Amino acid sequence: MPALAADIPPPDTVVTSQNVTHVRNVPKPAPIAGTINTDIAFQGDYAYVGNYGGFSIYDISDPKQAKPVSSVVCPGSQMDVSVYGNLLFTAVDSSRSDDSCNSTALSAKVKEAWEGVRIFDITDKAAPKYIKSVETNCGSHTLTLVPGKGRDKGRNIYVYVSSYNPSDDFPDCKKPHDKISIIKVPLQNPTAAAVAATPVIFPDGGNETQPGLLLPTSGCHDITAYPEKDIAAGACMGDGVLFDISDRLNPKVTARKTDLNFAFWHSATFNNDATKVVFTDELGGGGAATCNEATGPNRGADAIYDIANGQLEFKSYFKITRYQADSENCVAHNGSLIPVKGKDIMVQAWYMGGVSVWDFTDSANPREIGYFERGPRADGSGGGVWSAYYYNGYVYAADFHEGLDVLKINDPLTNGANRVHSDRLNVQTQQSYREWGWGHDD
Repeated sequence: MPALAADIPPPDTVVTSQNVTHVRNVPKPAPIAGTINTDIAFQGDYAYVGNYGGFSIYDISDPKQAKPVSSVVCPGSQMDVSVYGNLLFTAVDSSRSDDSCNSTALSAKVKEAWEGVRIFDITDKAAPKYIKSVETNCGSHTLTLVPGKGRDKGRNIYVYVSSYNPSDDFPDCKKPHDKISIIKVPLQNPTAAAVAATPVIFPDGGNETQPGLLLPTSGCHDITAYPEKDIAAGACMGDGVLFDISDRLNPKVTARKTDLNFAFWHSATFNNDATKVVFTDELGGGGAATCNEATGPNRGADAIYDIANGQLEFKSYFKITRYQADSENCVAHNGSLIPVKGKDIMVQAWYMGGVSVWDFTDSANPREIGYFERGPRADGSGGGVWSAYYYNGYVYAADFHEGLDVLKINDPLTNGANRVHSDRLNVQTQQSYREWGWGHDD
């Protein structure tokens, strides 16, 4: 049964299901304490947490004692992050006066304004070095790493840049913007990174007229790649698509869906076998209270699709049934698979709905099996968990204001994942897993 309004936790109070433990909270480091946390990437014993003001590196060798190592102040929303070797890639989707970390906000109407991708050398975790910027049309709202293949493997990595919301008033972001940008990064000379292709995804235009869309399709909001299977899924505002990425510089759309219940196709997650994909709908753009009876269970939710003969077959919606207060922005947001053999289980952020652990093994009957959340903020403001990802036995959640939360789930359905360890996790670059470790494309 859905929760009642009386079940909403007291302000600022942490509550969890019985199978979830709140292991640790690490407040945001002082240099970026005044700006909000966003995405997370992992490599080895480190977590990289994006923030509108830059990013922070955390030592998670002992998750119970997770601690910040360094913070880089380099403003520019929304600072999605991905890591590869000694390189950290960050996405900038706000027009800046220049590409430096000392830049200021500048109207996109100004030709000289900059937005795109920043690349850092993170060899020294205590002192990352900014080594390269690449400007892209309409900036970089999100980014996805795709390793080279064949003779290209180990030599180059490709960055799929998702951006949108063009205007005829923007010199570097004019309509139509039905494309993505692809940056080629030579791994032996990353400062030579440059845009290598700008493939048009919607040559005939995307979904622009559906009632209730937050924005018409104009490019993509986010792309999740599964490089070893040569596929990707695009969440493209008014459209959900599948790509063939066997030619890294020339992705081809192979399937496309719209949904009258979706206002904004936000992100995508494959199951391990790539026989399913979960798309999220960011109804209200992340700022609205949609986890309530008035909005209902089918909007601001996840949509589960089976992939059959290369096409997307809708099976069901999933939405948390823990109602949130009217002051709490809550909607489906960023999550990742929990690597359980023979099961399809995710952990997912829901802004002020907290963190949900849910099982979609039966595509038509998904269910929540665990959760973590805080009550409404005492000051009445919004916030919540931007991203929640499973990595080597723990869940890490980036909260707008509260910092980095470390969670542990202890449940017969998920405990098998404790035997699976990875040396890197970029959630938008999926890798297959086996019971005792991860498969790799590189």
